[in-house]
Amino acid sequence: MVADNTPAASQPAANDGKKLETIVDGVRYSRIPIKTRLVGPDDDIVEVVTSFADPVIEAGDLLFVTEKIVAITQGRAYPVDSIQARPLAVRLSRYVTKTPSGIGLGLPQTMEMALRECGVPRILFAAAVAAVTKKLGRSGDFYRVAGPKARGIDGPTSGTIPPYNSQVVLAPSRPAEVAKRLQSALATPVEVLIVDINDFGGNILGSTVDRATDRAMEKVLGDNPLGQGHESTPLGVIRRAR
Repeated sequence: MVADNTPAASQPAANDGKKLETIVDGVRYSRIPIKTRLVGPDDDIVEVVTSFADPVIEAGDLLFVTEKIVAITQGRAYPVDSIQARPLAVRLSRYVTKTPSGIGLGLPQTMEMALRECGVPRILFAAAVAAVTKKLGRSGDFYRVAGPKARGIDGPTSGTIPPYNSQVVLAPSRPAEVAKRLQSALATPVEVLIVDINDFGGNILGSTVDRATDRAMEKVLGDNPLGQGHESTPLGVIRRAR
């Protein structure tokens, strides 16, 4: 038997239950997950991304980086048992709808971090709006009003790689600046997206492209090709079919 010495990064494989290709607005795209090592708060996001992405990316690609890995390297991950939730956070968290994609702000500790990140007035206003519009059959207004900082908070889940299965991870700071730094550091000039995606869709938090391209790429990533669990693929490439 001949050993296959091709670098693993050049042999993309779909994450469990995910497809490598999608068609959006009549255009076929490949989504190539990039596996990395476990990343921690002492890591440099530029070093991590360039080490694992440079062997994969080609001219014309778009590199997407999950907001979680960026936030972790910024020291924005906190053990859940280190967060003291105030009574208001406990009360508000009871009204948050839990979904299969994660607990969101349905935990007192994650709601507490939303209050700290967004401010009490904004969270209370978002809760009031949501209480009214939910009666009218609308959903999602809480996060629309609270904004991306609240929407980007990830709570602890059993499907997450330890130690982050017991931590609250906030949205990254200055994601647009991070995207530009990564673009400048990569060996091949490509566009970079910092994304918040899950099995219910996603948002681009910061990028080196215009808003129209952001919206198009949100569709391309809408089925969450990176997966929700232990895949260790916090990076990926979007490649238009040639």
